[in-house]
Amino acid sequence: MAFSKIGRATVLGCGAVLVGALAGMAAARLSGGEAAQTPAGPPVVTIGDGVSAPANMAWVPPGVFLMGSDSTMAQPNEKPAHPVKVGGFWIDVTHVTNDQFAKFVQDTGYVTTAERKPEWETIRVQLPPGTPEPPDEVLVPGAMVFVGTEGPTSLSEYWRWWRFVPGASWRHPQGPGSSIQEKGDHPVVQVSYADAQAYAKWAGKRLPTEAEWEYAARGGLEQATYVWGDELMPDGQRQANYWDADQRAFPVISPEAGGAAGTQAAGTFPPNGYGLYDMTGNAWQWVSDWYRADFFAMQAKRAGKVPVEQPAGPSESYDPSDASVPANAPKRVIRGGSFLCNESYCLSYRPSARQGADPYSPMSHVGFRLVSDAPAPVVPVTAASSSATR
Repeated sequence: MAFSKIGRATVLGCGAVLVGALAGMAAARLSGGEAAQTPAGPPVVTIGDGVSAPANMAWVPPGVFLMGSDSTMAQPNEKPAHPVKVGGFWIDVTHVTNDQFAKFVQDTGYVTTAERKPEWETIRVQLPPGTPEPPDEVLVPGAMVFVGTEGPTSLSEYWRWWRFVPGASWRHPQGPGSSIQEKGDHPVVQVSYADAQAYAKWAGKRLPTEAEWEYAARGGLEQATYVWGDELMPDGQRQANYWDADQRAFPVISPEAGGAAGTQAAGTFPPNGYGLYDMTGNAWQWVSDWYRADFFAMQAKRAGKVPVEQPAGPSESYDPSDASVPANAPKRVIRGGSFLCNESYCLSYRPSARQGADPYSPMSHVGFRLVSDAPAPVVPVTAASSSATR
């Protein structure tokens, strides 16, 4: 249909058309000779019990870490690694799940972005100047869905595996006919930034800043490649839900190639050092910051040798990576990668990987988790006695 040709947003890497091993952890040296403040030993896993602390949230203690990456895998928007200081906070142990989001909708009657007729003004700003408004009849509720391809294709032709599907929503992530039945413990997807904010207000929480998200994702491992360490598959075991390019080429989803890919139950893989599940892979996660591709470079230059304290992100968006979208089009940061990320395409199941996404565009591989500013725990729960579960 005409609207699907216009598109809702720009594809971002492996994403948008739009942790355990502690070996090798050491304090990285900052310019000027000062060592980054990293835990002296394994982090203590502290999970709230819902009485003295927020239920099913993990405590992340205050500290200084190196944000971003200078590794050979890092994209320009991840560079340079620079010292950042954050305060302590509680963060959801998993993504917000379908069951949790359903309770929110039941209690409030909330209608998500995908379930409402799109507003032309939110679409227009993502398109080249002068793009004509489409006929009103094509502005219908729906969302972007990963549809894959039947065979190998150029990885620069992202429009071949993404499609605007009328009727797609959090209840029907792949469109009419799909369902979240028996997937109550999967991450909720097809939620916009606005939807995540509405849920956060209802829950009495907030989205994490980009700095808080990365600090929590790293789980006490300074500059590790992955949230679980430097080896992709320790002891030959997968540690996250991402696309296995060794088994099938991306983005092929024909029956012969194994069928469609998608989310898995939250908590399927081992947690990181703070007791957090799926900080990378499974579904991208909205954070609160506006997205600037050059923000890390700007932040590092301003700070010099001094850690940046509690960064809240830039005041506006800037992303010159796609000539078909205005560089200043509104975008919010998404983190963590998804089930679509793979070694041949984007490698975004790394804690420093970052993308920008249209805040009004729900997608079938984007969800969220929240943080709380509740008081710090008085008596930590050790890893051995932690209640961290799926």
